[in-house]
Amino acid sequence: MLLVQILLMALLSRAEEPACRLQSHIEPPEFELDGELIIGGIFSFRTGQDGYTDSFQSMPEVRPCWDLSFNEFQFAQTMIFAVDEINRNANILPGVSLGYKIYNNCGSMNILRSAMLLVSGHESSTTATTNVKCKSQTVQAIIGHSGSTPTMSFARTLGQFHIPVISHFATCACLSNRIEFPSFFRTIPSDDYQSRALAQLVKHFGWTWVGAISNANDYGINGITMFIKAANEEGVCIEYSVAFESTSPRNEILRIVQIIKHSTSKVIMAFMSHREIKVLVEELHKQNITGLQWIGSDAWITDSSLTESLGHTALIGSVGFTVPKVQIPGLGPFLQEANPSQFPNSMFLKEFWESVFNCSLTPRAGLRICNGSEHLKNVRNPFTDVSDLRFTNNVYKAVYATAHALNNLLFCNQNKTIFANAGCTDLSQLQPWQVSQSLQDVHFITPVGESVFFDKNGDSPARYELINLQQVKAGTMKVATIGYYDASLPKGQQFTMNGAQIVWKGGSNTVPASVCSESCPPGTRQAVQKGKPVCCYDCIPCPPGEISNTTDSLNCLKCPLLYWSNTRGDACIPKEVEFLSYEEIMGILLAFFSLLGVFLTVITTLIFYCYRNTPIVRANNSELSFLLLFSLSLCFLCSLTFIGQPSEWSCMLRHTAFGITFVLCISCVLGKTIVVLMAFRATLPGSNVMKWFGPPQQRLSVLAFTLIQVLICILWLTISPPFPYKNINYYKEKIILECHLGSTIGFWAVLGYIGLLAMLCFVLAFLARKLPDNFNEAKFITFSMLIFCAVWITFIPAYVSSPGKFTVAVEIFAILASSSGLLFCIFVPKCYVILLRPEMNTKKQVMGKTK
Repeated sequence: MLLVQILLMALLSRAEEPACRLQSHIEPPEFELDGELIIGGIFSFRTGQDGYTDSFQSMPEVRPCWDLSFNEFQFAQTMIFAVDEINRNANILPGVSLGYKIYNNCGSMNILRSAMLLVSGHESSTTATTNVKCKSQTVQAIIGHSGSTPTMSFARTLGQFHIPVISHFATCACLSNRIEFPSFFRTIPSDDYQSRALAQLVKHFGWTWVGAISNANDYGINGITMFIKAANEEGVCIEYSVAFESTSPRNEILRIVQIIKHSTSKVIMAFMSHREIKVLVEELHKQNITGLQWIGSDAWITDSSLTESLGHTALIGSVGFTVPKVQIPGLGPFLQEANPSQFPNSMFLKEFWESVFNCSLTPRAGLRICNGSEHLKNVRNPFTDVSDLRFTNNVYKAVYATAHALNNLLFCNQNKTIFANAGCTDLSQLQPWQVSQSLQDVHFITPVGESVFFDKNGDSPARYELINLQQVKAGTMKVATIGYYDASLPKGQQFTMNGAQIVWKGGSNTVPASVCSESCPPGTRQAVQKGKPVCCYDCIPCPPGEISNTTDSLNCLKCPLLYWSNTRGDACIPKEVEFLSYEEIMGILLAFFSLLGVFLTVITTLIFYCYRNTPIVRANNSELSFLLLFSLSLCFLCSLTFIGQPSEWSCMLRHTAFGITFVLCISCVLGKTIVVLMAFRATLPGSNVMKWFGPPQQRLSVLAFTLIQVLICILWLTISPPFPYKNINYYKEKIILECHLGSTIGFWAVLGYIGLLAMLCFVLAFLARKLPDNFNEAKFITFSMLIFCAVWITFIPAYVSSPGKFTVAVEIFAILASSSGLLFCIFVPKCYVILLRPEMNTKKQVMGKTK
């Protein structure tokens, strides 16, 4: 690069030499027009030949070229058309003639040579006289080149001298580097925008697993690298990324074909030129590899030369972005008027004319002589076709941008913030750096109504049309615009579809699928497979209590505290509420046994009432017996308060009713036990103990014992009463409705007091168990208290360890078991005698005086 700059400086320093010392080495431009201001142009009318090398030991040789490029010729003629249009426009550069020099090239060194010739002002003499002085006029700007890498080769060098270079087709984002390319501009958007648009396109159609292929040059490598980065941001994974050139060895191309063949992705992002895509498609056709959905960059997606490739029908259904299509009024007729007589020194135009009309302008064996009647208006080829002007319009805009920049400088329309001197620039004093800075500030509307301006990096605004290649025939391609991309819009609104019918691979109307793993349905989450990209995953069901209600969820969300996941795991539903209900089997059975206990107690009461005057009833303190039976009925009934949905009143009632009724019951039993002991003491000579524990004292003792429990319950309800509570800690999937004890001290005080009375009753009954006479019922009381204490001692660990509604069931069971023990142990033996052994229901038998 340093040698190139030295050579360029040498050429510039010789621009005013009177003699053409380099004349023998300098080739003339293909097209030229004199003017006070000159615009240069560099286009590749033909393809260069490999095998030639250049060095800086001598002047680089001119490389031979072949393969006429009609599109590049159209670009050059459009530049000529735009200059002619500007010269006829009184509003742009009035009184100043605009000329051009357009060079053909076919290789990097040819491009450098052309660029140096343009900026040095040298031009070969058109006469045989060696004494004729060479013209010397430096161009104000250079339009071209179509390729990113060739453009970089001379834009970097010219940038050191601030000579503007305006490209119509070089899209590599690397050219936006203002440090490396300070005077580079372009009328086509940077690939940075195209790559992001392509990534959004891939995401839009649900393709998360794609292959990537590119040119092995600056355009392809930079473009595909930015696409991969943007695709990753969109959640798209790249299965493989490879690069090659059309001139690569065949084994390299075969290697890439094998990668495509064995890949699982069916969508390929091809960031390359038309030459590479044709080579690749031909090889895929030879190996019968089909079923691929192509995504194309703007370098090939609308190139009509694709129809020349073998297997080009495989490209039907391709989609990609390209610059918008426009119409340039007057360009079509202008192109049709092209003729070798206009530029007699252009060797390319002569070859073009002979190729199109299959004739020769000079006598040549085997070819007819062109008779002059040939005219391009009757010819249909890519050169005369103006139905799909896209990149041609970029050349048109580049010429107009240069003209407006020059106009602003010469006629005082420049931005005063840029130039310290706000005056007009003299034509003879015009400097390249002034043109470059003026270009940075241009903003105008083209004759076709398009706004043109450059950002701080010299890039044009990014607007694309989404193209669908729907039909390919010999020499023609049918494309349809199916969407748009505008980078100036807010994110999320940049890419839109227009609803047009899309043709997919193989002419199908169904959007193809290309994913590494199928979508995870709601109720599952993605789990990335080890060692694979994030797009390759397994679908793992959400654990209980967590849900995912979207497709391809990365995480499962926990349900709110009072909710749980449904069986599918895609929605949170209210947790199941659990409590001991009358509608379930356990609740029905417990209620049945509770009512059965009440029924048996009532039957016993009726029996005692009917036989209340018999000795066995009278001898067992009938008043306390009836009170005991009444309290037992309440004990059986209070168990019903534990069944059903807890409420504020039921929670307070169930524990207090249970505590008070049981104390009343135990107090009656304790009273009967004391009566037995007192009665025995009363039979001793001189004892009057019965007068101290007669009926009034018995009633008072029962009342006193019961009032103590009532007081405990009142304190409990006053300080911290039981209340309904939703227990969500024991079960994760359901809510237990239970009665919170409030004050645990109050609960255990109630139970403790009952236990104290029961133990006292048991001890007294145990002491009286061996007293004489059949009158003694202490043995039955002892056994009933033994059952009572055993039940409630067992109740404590069972109550603490039982979950949910089973805690309530354990408490009900303890109530029913202890109440039944008292009923059966104390009253069943007496009922047996009353009903089945009436002969024993006599005073003698009761007093134990029978032998």
